[in-house]
Amino acid sequence: MKIALDAMGGDHAPEAAVHGAVWAARDFGLTIQLVGQPKCIETELAKHKTAGLDLPIIPAYEVIEMDDHPAVAVKNKKDSSMVVALRLVKEGQSDAFVTAGNSGGALAAGLFGLGRIRGIKRPALSTVFPTASQYGHCFVLDVGANTDVRPEFLFQFALMGHHYASQVLNIPSPRIGLLSTGEEEDKGSMLTQEVGPLLKASQLNFIGNVEGKDITAGLADVVVTDGFTGNVFIKGAEGVAWMIQRILEQEIKARPLAILGAFLARGAFRAIRTKMDYREFGGGPLLGVNGVVIIAHGRSDAYAIRNAIRVAKQAAEHNIVQAIATGLEEYQEKV
Repeated sequence: MKIALDAMGGDHAPEAAVHGAVWAARDFGLTIQLVGQPKCIETELAKHKTAGLDLPIIPAYEVIEMDDHPAVAVKNKKDSSMVVALRLVKEGQSDAFVTAGNSGGALAAGLFGLGRIRGIKRPALSTVFPTASQYGHCFVLDVGANTDVRPEFLFQFALMGHHYASQVLNIPSPRIGLLSTGEEEDKGSMLTQEVGPLLKASQLNFIGNVEGKDITAGLADVVVTDGFTGNVFIKGAEGVAWMIQRILEQEIKARPLAILGAFLARGAFRAIRTKMDYREFGGGPLLGVNGVVIIAHGRSDAYAIRNAIRVAKQAAEHNIVQAIATGLEEYQEKV
């Protein structure tokens, strides 16, 4: 399997990208195509033991920066690491694409370079989110690709989420919840009230509306929402988690006995930190484009990049693009 990695994308590129690629190539036995500026990549590769690893460098001399306008940058920077890497996927020379760069740029490059799966109206950016469920996580989409949506878009998000959760996350018959302001069917915006009946009439395992608190409680395995609401929820949750961690550290340090207790409970604290660490989830798939595209957090370090490559590997192995295409065709035939 070959994974095309945007070696120039992210706050800590190319150091973190190259280190993560070496890590992933060693752990998973993959060919990681390092796409970007050759001299920069070679300098970073020289810092690692790479004997026996397949890490070809694919030249790309431009970079889509974080402050670039996504569509304009993709159009004008045709020799950028994102555009070149996605061209490899388009031409069948790579099985998946991973980037920690400009997420808007990745969305635009994915759409322009790969196009949409036949019948999919809008792609959705998704993420795995930690919960108190038996699986320890749920799958949330959209979290930023589409701020304005229509009911049929949300229905397709649910369909794509169903296939990803069942095929890649190994959740049988995933419970699908629609994020709203109340559990009752008449609660929420006009959008949620319109899409609810569509989901209820489908063969998906739709459990109805869920509130923000229900997500962390693990009531749903797939949570469907528009990109604006999903992005606010995810970033708000990250902020709350950070705040709780800081307050806990401050209160423990202020109490000598609490310090002893924290020492004794350090194993539990370590496990909680790992469970809530975004790096463990690597990156989120951009579902709906005609290829495997994984977008990692901009601040990803080498471990996060390693896991983003793992996510790309899993999505490609389970042929998630074909699963979504087939699922949509089967649904359309029934209606």
